[in-house]
Amino acid sequence: MKSGSAFMVALSPRPVVFLKIVRLFPIPSRLLVLSVLLVVPDSVVRGQDRPLAEPASDPVLEGLAKAHGFRETTISPDGKRVAWVESLQGKDGTPSSHSAIFVANLGDSEAKTLRISAGDGDCAEHSPAWSPDSERLAFLSDRAKEGQLQLYVARAAGGEAKRLTNLTGFLADPRWSSDGKRLGVLFTENAPRDAGPLQPATIETGEVGETTYYQRLALCDPEAGKVRQVSPADLYVYEYDWSPDGKQCALCAAHGSGDNNWYLAKLYVLTLASEEIKLLLDPRMQIAVPRWSPDGKTIAFIGGLMSDEGATGGDIYTVPASGGMPRNLTPDLDSSASWLAWQPSSKEIIFSEHIDGGCGIAQADMDGRFKHLWKGAEAITGEGGSFAASASRDGQTFALIRQSYQQPPEVWAGPLGKWKALTRANRGIRPSWGKAESLHWKSDSFRIQGWLLYPQEFDPGRRYPLAVQVHGGPAWATMPRWQGEFSVDGALSRCGYFVFFPNPRGSLGQGQRFTRANVKDFGYGDLRDILAGVDEVLRVAPVDKDRLGIGGWSYGGYMTMWAVTQTNRFRAAVAGAGVANWQSYYGQNGIDQWLIPYFGAAVYDDPAVYARSSPITFIKQVKTPTLILVGERDVECPLPQSQEFHHALKTLKVTTKLVVYAGEGHAVMKPEHRRDIIRRWVAWFDQELQANKPKRD
Repeated sequence: MKSGSAFMVALSPRPVVFLKIVRLFPIPSRLLVLSVLLVVPDSVVRGQDRPLAEPASDPVLEGLAKAHGFRETTISPDGKRVAWVESLQGKDGTPSSHSAIFVANLGDSEAKTLRISAGDGDCAEHSPAWSPDSERLAFLSDRAKEGQLQLYVARAAGGEAKRLTNLTGFLADPRWSSDGKRLGVLFTENAPRDAGPLQPATIETGEVGETTYYQRLALCDPEAGKVRQVSPADLYVYEYDWSPDGKQCALCAAHGSGDNNWYLAKLYVLTLASEEIKLLLDPRMQIAVPRWSPDGKTIAFIGGLMSDEGATGGDIYTVPASGGMPRNLTPDLDSSASWLAWQPSSKEIIFSEHIDGGCGIAQADMDGRFKHLWKGAEAITGEGGSFAASASRDGQTFALIRQSYQQPPEVWAGPLGKWKALTRANRGIRPSWGKAESLHWKSDSFRIQGWLLYPQEFDPGRRYPLAVQVHGGPAWATMPRWQGEFSVDGALSRCGYFVFFPNPRGSLGQGQRFTRANVKDFGYGDLRDILAGVDEVLRVAPVDKDRLGIGGWSYGGYMTMWAVTQTNRFRAAVAGAGVANWQSYYGQNGIDQWLIPYFGAAVYDDPAVYARSSPITFIKQVKTPTLILVGERDVECPLPQSQEFHHALKTLKVTTKLVVYAGEGHAVMKPEHRRDIIRRWVAWFDQELQANKPKRD
């Protein structure tokens, strides 16, 4: 199940949750994008419910604030330059699949930007990586052939980029060795589709499941352009980092399917000259962001319960590079670490964090002390993607992309907390939704946080319907992001709804105890948290208790299916890519390893724990009209789960509709189909919740 960020960007942040969607556009926070309707039997999509046309005028979508998109930012080691990735717009002003890399000097009184490119015209370019001397940028581009990335190097001061590779397959995450003489890159040779379970499943016939494509570490000589794969052929490498002497690499890796076995990844050390691999640590938890200390003695990483690759959240751990026991530096952390970097002394680590519904930057030392240095009611993006930053070699200067409900994204840089905007591409853009407030409430022993988005045209003398939007994950959190033109949440606000985003137990942002609080308890404590949050909204805002709706995607889709089997408080529901039956789901999805840390055992060993949390177990209690949406080739939450729930509701004469999106996976990509989902979502709530005119006090 993917992070809520997956749901948020396309429709509204596991991500879900985030939340890489495609290697051409790596977005670690998991993003959801929506697609065309599959031609399906009349029992599923009836006559007038064919794919919604693209009207010339659309009151649901009109006015949603279009903002210039920024995706990655990285500061040069000397702290003097910043590079970032911008999305490019098509001729009609709408977002395109093209992107470019820009560079600015921090010393300029007014930041002048230089575009770094592999050639003329538009293509997909991203993943900038600074050389140790801060003079060159390595990056990936599909300039030579659309859809096929290659590795390039360019001078940061400008000039023609040099193409280094001519490979077939997927490339990701270029990184320089400390001496600047070699580049590492992750390479999946001859892969038939983009990597990751968000992508549409490959249609298999005949004898299936016999071929595994491994992402391996490859080294490239930037002068000669020679490439060799150095990690074992049967080991899937998810992340890596160079040792300071350039002789070894730390790997987060696992044997078997790359989609499924990230949950079992271990920490290895690879000696490059001999290609000898050594298992350093079997962590028995999910791990991410391995980083070698400057003195070469220690490897740090983030470890914890995580439901999605790329949706990182946990504690800061260290392990001796020569081998030994791991140490948790932050066992009492009241937030969730998502990115880290060593300070030059090798005695402190700076890290970004999910904290109290926002983002922060903190520091931990080798004596187990930690302190929060900065936090804000916003979302940040940096090295590698969401909820990260980028720091100079001396740890004194940072670069990051900042955004919130009220502030569109821009690139910022400078000393900690004293950042200045380097870009002003979105100046003058104003939100086309209402104000947002952070709420807190008690549920059992927990203090829960969530966000409440007001209707755009708010009148305190009226009572409004409420749309509860549950994030994906479950290990994710809704953060204050700019909503943009593909936001169902922004559309709901514009159409007269309060929109509520709870971060119940199981979410990131309050430490590992909170994230682990839904283990073997899906649907119980987390639903209590959500319902208690609804009560808090009713207490503080003019919401009509008789016009409540609930929706979500992935884990949010599951919680929607679950909620309507447990309560009749909601008068409308939209379940996107949900899970109806954990027992059948276990054998249908392509990432079953994620379930074991949450349910404690495989379904074959403990079927009862899966049945206990399955909506289908309580299906006869459903009365709520429910719209069901899913991608035809979803690997993570397969179509049969939505079909099973839809079939049950039809049999029980509950108002329902199932819409299947042709050729799409868990992440749905086409803009016209995102718009289709937004229209359907709002129309379903309008149909069930807006039948009567808004009440006045």
